Amino acid sequence: MSAQSIAIDAMGGDFGPRHIVQASLACLLEDPSLHLTLVGQPSLLEALIASHPGADRARLHIAAASEVIGMGDKPSQVLRGKPDASMRVALQLLRDGAVQAVVSAGNTGALMALSRLVLKTVPGIDRPAMVAALPTQRGFCQLLDLGANVDCSAEQLLQFALMGTVAAETLGLQEPRVALLNVGSEEIKGNQQVKAAAALLQGCAGLNYIGFIEGDGVYRGEADVVVCDGFVGNILLKSSEGLATMIAERIDGLFRQGLASRLVGALALPLMRRLQNDLAPAKHNGASLLGLQGVVIKSHGAAGVEGFQSAIRRARIDSRENLAERLQVRLNGLLP
Repeated sequence: MSAQSIAIDAMGGDFGPRHIVQASLACLLEDPSLHLTLVGQPSLLEALIASHPGADRARLHIAAASEVIGMGDKPSQVLRGKPDASMRVALQLLRDGAVQAVVSAGNTGALMALSRLVLKTVPGIDRPAMVAALPTQRGFCQLLDLGANVDCSAEQLLQFALMGTVAAETLGLQEPRVALLNVGSEEIKGNQQVKAAAALLQGCAGLNYIGFIEGDGVYRGEADVVVCDGFVGNILLKSSEGLATMIAERIDGLFRQGLASRLVGALALPLMRRLQNDLAPAKHNGASLLGLQGVVIKSHGAAGVEGFQSAIRRARIDSRENLAERLQVRLNGLLP
């Protein structure tokens, strides 16, 4: 197995480097071919690594970066300032070929802006889109955009559909079914933007476009790729995560009410633990920024250790599949 090298923006996210370092060390134990470069303040990172005896330092490196991009920083300010920010340095390592992917839990707008500046987009793609897999009754579906682009044109939604198709194909799906998220499945439903996008998708010979899909259809597995703007997609994603967490907590609480409930709960516990494990948001953390000339993964800012591990695993898969290169080649034959 060939070695993989990934740069980690160690200073991003709500919790800073503490969880990120722990997740990185855990991933090194999982994969003996993995090399990680933690980008951030060396003294702080060295102290955190030292608190975990036995860390494999031969495959764990530190790249110095003196500045941190805050969650409240505006993308325009980030582009003009903070040239030594950990996020920017990590992306520069990817651009220069020192690593094969970047993972960051930092400011989404800043990551989007810096990625476009440092890496550039694939020819024919206006804006990168964030995509992640949502669990469904039939497996998973690729949902994009998840928040990188709040306002999108019909042409950009077409580009998202094409990129989502390529992402689904890398997972082994043949002719993945593509749908537009809408308030109804009828052709007359939806705003002008969605109707215009539907016309473009219907006319694209390289897409297996099946029409509109409603929110409940997403979870029934009626499509393999679901396309929407980032405003709608982010709300759907966050609502899904909150609902999954609430249901798990409510079920756990019900099994603790009284002796009979506890007995039933003890019998059902293995199945419930398996279900909770399958649906836990942390298991599906890590959205790929498609459309860039390089693999960039956005982790949830509030991700804990397990969640950030999932984001690193996503980077390993995308880099191993050469997703950025495959996307560029495939789009050459799909873009109108």
